[in-house]
Amino acid sequence: MTREPRVLAPAEWDRWFDALALAFGGLPEPSEYRELMRTLTETERALAVWDDDTCVGTAGAYRFRVTVPGGELVPAAGVTLVSVAPTHRRRGVLTAMMRRQLDDVRSWGEPLALLTATEPTIYGRFGYGAATQQLAATIDTSRVALAVPEGTDDVRLREVPPAEQWVLDACEALYAAEVPLRPGMIARTPGWERTQVSDPEESRNGRSPLRCALAERDGDVVGFTLFRVRPRRSEGVSEGTVELEHLYASDPAAYASLWRFLFGIDLTTTLSVEGRPVDDPFQHLVLDVRRSRLRVRDALYVRLVEVGPALEARRYRTPVDVVLEVEDAFCPWNEGRWRLTGDTEGATCVRTADQADLALSARELGSAYLGGTSLAALAGAGRVRELRPGALARASAAFASDTAPWLPHGF
Repeated sequence: MTREPRVLAPAEWDRWFDALALAFGGLPEPSEYRELMRTLTETERALAVWDDDTCVGTAGAYRFRVTVPGGELVPAAGVTLVSVAPTHRRRGVLTAMMRRQLDDVRSWGEPLALLTATEPTIYGRFGYGAATQQLAATIDTSRVALAVPEGTDDVRLREVPPAEQWVLDACEALYAAEVPLRPGMIARTPGWERTQVSDPEESRNGRSPLRCALAERDGDVVGFTLFRVRPRRSEGVSEGTVELEHLYASDPAAYASLWRFLFGIDLTTTLSVEGRPVDDPFQHLVLDVRRSRLRVRDALYVRLVEVGPALEARRYRTPVDVVLEVEDAFCPWNEGRWRLTGDTEGATCVRTADQADLALSARELGSAYLGGTSLAALAGAGRVRELRPGALARASAAFASDTAPWLPHGF
């Protein structure tokens, strides 16, 4: 075999996707999901490694734009569908794909690469850093009450079929309005809205079909939620679980009305929440946060493909003038000293021979880039070194974001 990845030909997609499914356990994907993935795959940006006629390595890169601190949408490669056949592990297949992919991303003029990691230990060696976290909760709705804001009772709620086009359009407009407000959110291109309402029966696993509730005021849609119900009875008592998948709203009253609706669904006693931003306001609606059983874990990983353009693309919470000594053996064009100067209006980041203020690797830059991981915290773990007294505190404050970065869905 050769470890050299090559661009995927459209006619090879089925074998390529079959290899991916095999590497992730071998369970067949529902036909509806498979066809959706076929539609979304950009084969000209996908890579495959072959051993004769057998596909033994897969990797893709969606053409995305991601919100960065300051609200700008920056081109980014959404790295996805990465796998290596169990028979070909530890032969350099993944490294070869990552090498080719990052070279390609650079040639496409995209300063960032993004991914969600099935195994978080894998991608640090390629310069990816954990940049966002996501919040989960298991709320005992039989014992936890809500304190809702004024105006909540003025919001009208109704259930609608989630996959109807007018519903998709209304929900997608609410999603799009939130994209520039929070770092880490991805501007969805046509077709991606279907991933949120894909509902193959084979994947329900005892849950209800996908349901959608709209929040309306004066005839306008001001919020929506997508959810499922998992029925359960124990000794004649109904103890079902509501599983929240998505919730967006344009104002606090609409937001609270949707949470109150989910809390009040008949024959349920638990609300299961996953994938929410760590500063989600529901934590301040519940009157007993302990019985909400909050949990946090890593979500989006970020890789600066081009340090200068990436750092210039975002804004900074406080004025910053710092020289960064960057280590990046995997993308050596990033190595060396960079002077970053910026504030809330803009930034420049250029090569310099000046003495460095902070030393860090591309992985730490990726973690701090969206403002959700502080440089000071990374320094506390020994992953950022302060070379000039006071530089760390100033840079850490500048990189911070007013809102927690959030990836609202996988890719």
